[in-house]
Amino acid sequence: MTPIPAAALTTLQWVLISAMYGVSVYAAGHALLHKRDPRAALGWIAVCLTFPLAGPLLYFLFGINRVHSRAARLLEESETRRLREGGRLHGGPARHEPPGAMPSDIVPPRYERMARVGYAVTGRPLAGGNHVQPLHNGEQAYPAMLEAIDNAEHSVFLTTYIFGTGDAGQRFVDALADAAARGVDVRVIVDGVGGLYHWPRAWRRLARRGVRVERFLPPHLVPLQLSVNLRTHRKVLVCDGRVGFTGGMNIAQNHMAAQGCTRCVTDLHFLFSGPIVAQLQEAFLRDWGFVTGEYAPGPPVREEPCGDSLCRMVLDGPGFGFERVHDLLAGVVAGAERSIHIMTPYFLPSRELISGLRAASLRGVEVHCVLPGRNNLPFVHWASRNLLPSLLESGVRVYYQPPPFCHTKLLLIDGCYAHVGSANIDPRSLRLNFELTVEVLDTTVARQLGQHFEAVRAVSAEVTTQSLTARSMPVRLRDAVCWLFSPYL
Repeated sequence: MTPIPAAALTTLQWVLISAMYGVSVYAAGHALLHKRDPRAALGWIAVCLTFPLAGPLLYFLFGINRVHSRAARLLEESETRRLREGGRLHGGPARHEPPGAMPSDIVPPRYERMARVGYAVTGRPLAGGNHVQPLHNGEQAYPAMLEAIDNAEHSVFLTTYIFGTGDAGQRFVDALADAAARGVDVRVIVDGVGGLYHWPRAWRRLARRGVRVERFLPPHLVPLQLSVNLRTHRKVLVCDGRVGFTGGMNIAQNHMAAQGCTRCVTDLHFLFSGPIVAQLQEAFLRDWGFVTGEYAPGPPVREEPCGDSLCRMVLDGPGFGFERVHDLLAGVVAGAERSIHIMTPYFLPSRELISGLRAASLRGVEVHCVLPGRNNLPFVHWASRNLLPSLLESGVRVYYQPPPFCHTKLLLIDGCYAHVGSANIDPRSLRLNFELTVEVLDTTVARQLGQHFEAVRAVSAEVTTQSLTARSMPVRLRDAVCWLFSPYL
């Protein structure tokens, strides 16, 4: 065989090197033009130029802009199929307004500021006449959810990020399978990544017992789909179009907080009845159509008033055009007059939200944040700690809650407004995940949740500027490095 001349080999090497750096420069330019967060742009540019082959590959696999473009394409295809099939997603009468829509001119004056923000973000009026019941931990939430499934006569729709297979998960598997066996229309969506957290897989157990179960964009090799983004973080249960549940709680044994295990989690879930249930059912059916292409309308929904709460569902996710939950949070924080109380497991707010909280505190609003003292994701805790000094110096008070780990997502404004659901205050929830939250405007519900917030705050340790400055230099550097990479956490 004729050997390759050295000059030719050198030329080939130069061609390959030039091609690699050309791709790196292209990827870096793409990040520069399309990234909204300058830290994210700088990080991706550094990765692409430092690692000519691996950097661009990582960027095109995990880049946020790619996530949004793919999500937009998938949502557009899903909406096109839905409109082609022409089906309404709830069983109520055809109308141009969402079920339970409440004209803005009869919203009580004390709610007008908050109501205006939510309508501007979602285009959805408030639904009046709802009953909202907070449920603490699996001890309260799971029995109520299982009772609703057991009593269902027509339909059970469930979406969850994690579906465990411990004792709690098995009770749900049994209840769902029993409902399907008695002729109830049972449909379950489990996230394609969250569903992998437990073995054996709950979705396989459900399928073997005759339950219609789908995985939301599961990773697979053929065709290649390895993205850890585009996850549904929503938690929804709707039974017979009559009662609905949503909040932050997955289905897993560790939500049984009273058992005292080392990995126990405390959380809040919510039972809804009234017109808001139609919106929750609509959300599930849209997701069902997204993963299956099937857009059959659900059962009729009960829209009679059964309480005093004004509610509005907020759907968010990549591909929606703008960040709905983020913009909603920024708007209600800017409109707060007396108090802002935040409880979240992952606290990595954007620069806009940090500025909003600082500005609120400086104008005399009481701003309290309760965060986990020990996080199940240590690098998120470290990154979060790096941004706390700027909040503390403006008068924001931050508290670390003792174990067990608190997974609650809660925002309370002025004693009359609550924002609950699946979204954390971090880049993954606000930019990458499909989330569902609910606005609740009701002084009674806000007072209940405010009492819970104060009870937790009373046993939590306040974070001080002195405690943060007392960190050793290696710890401060570690926290700063984690914060630098917070757009990717």
